[in-house]
Amino acid sequence: MNDLETRKPGTLGAMAKDTSAYSAAALTPAVDVVEDSTGITLHADLPGVSKDKLQIQTEADTLTIEAELDLPVPEGLQSTHTEVALGRFRRTFRLSQELDPSNVTAKLVQGVLILKIPKAEHAQPRRIHVDG
Repeated sequence: MNDLETRKPGTLGAMAKDTSAYSAAALTPAVDVVEDSTGITLHADLPGVSKDKLQIQTEADTLTIEAELDLPVPEGLQSTHTEVALGRFRRTFRLSQELDPSNVTAKLVQGVLILKIPKAEHAQPRRIHVDG
């Protein structure tokens, strides 16, 4: 069962026009998703992003990751070559009803964002006691 679906502009289910500061062009970070019996874990590659330039938000069944690169050029120097011209990352996912968006935990370790999204209580496996 797939508990997570990426939303892409121009496809069915895409969000309405975004009017936030992040609506400008942005890079789409690579994300690995691992599912187990307790929920899912996302590993998003966000090189050059610091914790204070990262926003993670859930609203209804939508998870949004937004970030800005934090690679300052030292004073008095000028960049002569830039391979990544966009300084933003943005990725949006639709969450399954089996997940609990109110209990998401996040950690940023060496440019990798680790999000843990637990399954909702009604979706957790449970043992049934048998009387007899």
